[in-house]
Amino acid sequence: MTTPRTGPGGTWLITPPSDGRLEAALRAEPDVALLDLEDSVPPYGKDTARTAAVAHLGAAPVHGATVLGLRVNAPGTVHGLKDLVAVADAGLHDVVLLVPKVESARELELVAQVLKETATGVRVCALIETPRALLRLDDIFASPVLGGVVFGAADYAAASGCRRTSSALWWARSSIAAAAAAHGIPSIDSPYFDLGNPEGLRRDAQEARDLGFTGKGAVHPDQLPLIRAAFCPTDEEVAQAQAVVSAAGRSGGQLVRSGGQMVGPPLVVAARAVLDRAGSRTEPSHGGIQ
Repeated sequence: MTTPRTGPGGTWLITPPSDGRLEAALRAEPDVALLDLEDSVPPYGKDTARTAAVAHLGAAPVHGATVLGLRVNAPGTVHGLKDLVAVADAGLHDVVLLVPKVESARELELVAQVLKETATGVRVCALIETPRALLRLDDIFASPVLGGVVFGAADYAAASGCRRTSSALWWARSSIAAAAAAHGIPSIDSPYFDLGNPEGLRRDAQEARDLGFTGKGAVHPDQLPLIRAAFCPTDEEVAQAQAVVSAAGRSGGQLVRSGGQMVGPPLVVAARAVLDRAGSRTEPSHGGIQ
């Protein structure tokens, strides 16, 4: 059984399923720790890795707020089907299942069918990483079994022939974030792969936040602090949001000026979202613009 339309945002740490890697990932306290059975494992090692990964997830202790998960192989492949059957047979529950190369809602329905008998509370998330998937976002995101989406920049760039730069990926990233918001599901931006460029990671994470993504992937624990900082509102942003919400409360539902700008319904909605992310929601004491 899958858990639809829900899923965590924030930081997603993807790691190989080798010994000790899950424990190291948990120590970094990401929002989601994913063992990877796809790109991290060569074909000859997938059966062994699958057995180990499922065992790790089944035996892992509860570790704070971190949600455990598994990136399986594409469901249209033999190894992908083996991965799904292994998850179902193990009866894993309350885990994220990241499905790569999704290009249609039908693929997600297949995943749900395999899992429905034994796996409970599984959050099925789709990796969007091909031009064909970009043209079918509404169909894919409308799937009732989908709990979130992740952008795969490296595969998308390879499939589309574009460079892996901010400008080249802007349309794909903004399309995914907007479509996910329209369907009310979390959207996770692709990891930043240059481990030796923290400034590049900072810019990339901030761009993801600006585009509307609710989180970002990481390939190393050292990347998590910069990603968290990008997605957490600054003190100045929180103060501005509190001022907007307070002004809206005093206005009795009318347009009002706050901090040199006119405050109307869209700005109030945005301000409340900032306070939600900061964990410091301040509601109007009376009335207010809805």
